[in-house]
Amino acid sequence: MMLNWVGIIVLATLILNQVLELIADSLNLKALKTEIPSEFSDVYDAEKYTTSQEYLKVGTRFGWISSSVSLIGFLSFWFLGGFEIINNWAIGFDLGFIPSGLLFLGALSGLSSILSLPFSLYRTFVIEERFGFNRTTWKTWLLDGIKGLSLTLVLGVPLISLILWMLEMLGDWAWLYAWIAMQVFSLIIQFIAPTWIMPLFNKFTPLEDGTLRTAIMNFADKVSFNLQNIFVIDGSKRSSKSNAFFTGFGKNKRIALYDTLVNNHTEPELVAVLAHEIGHYKHKHILKSMILSTIQSFVIFWLFGLFMREQALYDAFYMSSTPIYAGLLFFSMILSPVDMLLSLFTNVRSRKHEFEADAFAVVHTNERQPMIDALKKLSRDNLSNLTPHPFYVYLHYSHPPVLERIRAIRKIDLTT
Repeated sequence: MMLNWVGIIVLATLILNQVLELIADSLNLKALKTEIPSEFSDVYDAEKYTTSQEYLKVGTRFGWISSSVSLIGFLSFWFLGGFEIINNWAIGFDLGFIPSGLLFLGALSGLSSILSLPFSLYRTFVIEERFGFNRTTWKTWLLDGIKGLSLTLVLGVPLISLILWMLEMLGDWAWLYAWIAMQVFSLIIQFIAPTWIMPLFNKFTPLEDGTLRTAIMNFADKVSFNLQNIFVIDGSKRSSKSNAFFTGFGKNKRIALYDTLVNNHTEPELVAVLAHEIGHYKHKHILKSMILSTIQSFVIFWLFGLFMREQALYDAFYMSSTPIYAGLLFFSMILSPVDMLLSLFTNVRSRKHEFEADAFAVVHTNERQPMIDALKKLSRDNLSNLTPHPFYVYLHYSHPPVLERIRAIRKIDLTT
């Protein structure tokens, strides 16, 4: 069967994305420098720098293999009529529209997970292990999988069932009701995640009393940030990499430091990192991102309302019937070109936000060096690429390259 215009868009997007990724990866590898950038000569030695480049090369080549297998697997499934086969299997149980939809989407998700599982395991237990990052045990990995599946069943299945019912039963305005349901659900998750969901995977321990806690709380008071508590997260049980993050709202908002971060950095550096996270809040970066995401999802649901009964949407994937649950999946594939463009915009905005948060930290601590030192150590400990190619940065980086951040920090005027 010939591809119609929907199929052509999806296929062209998949091929274009694969080509762009290959070009970006190749340029990124060619941009590697043999000499350590002078800015990092105080934290990198020749062996560590060589290891960081080898880590990039191994990860990139592995990414080529995994993405190629994924693309070939999807195209084979598509052109061999896999969607029709799975749908016939799902409706064969004669359980009704919503159970059939759940079986259809669940089966596809399961097949995707099975295809990606060997690559995920290899990356974690071979590549990350080889470079000294992996600390995940098989028990932890298995429990994470069980918990993730349980959350999907408890939270995801009721939500998907509700949305499918709305799309099937509520007529022309069903897309609007489905969008409202999705926004309410997302808002609830934002509030409950810090206290109910995230602790299922990691232990959050309040930072103990001491000079570090005092320094952080003093800074929070200085910038009028209502910080009830600081938590240390046991990230070391999965990886030796370091991180910090801010999440939640109101009384449920929290700042979390990975235990690896606390162990590897000085107090001034940790205060600078926390100041950076507070900077995101003060600049309303999280709120701005939520508003843009809400608008984006509104447009997507509106467009789906226009296309969900379009026969071409189902013909493109060789479906003989037009179940809404399949249309929802197929429509997401049509949006792939839009998603690619939106991700570029989102990354540009995110990089701008990182510069702003850095500036907030430096100005309000009135010190450059702790933030610079923290960035250098994080890059070293995480084996970051110090000289990424601009095209790769443009496509993928949500944070500016560390050298750009340091140069920007050095230009901040602290005399005012």
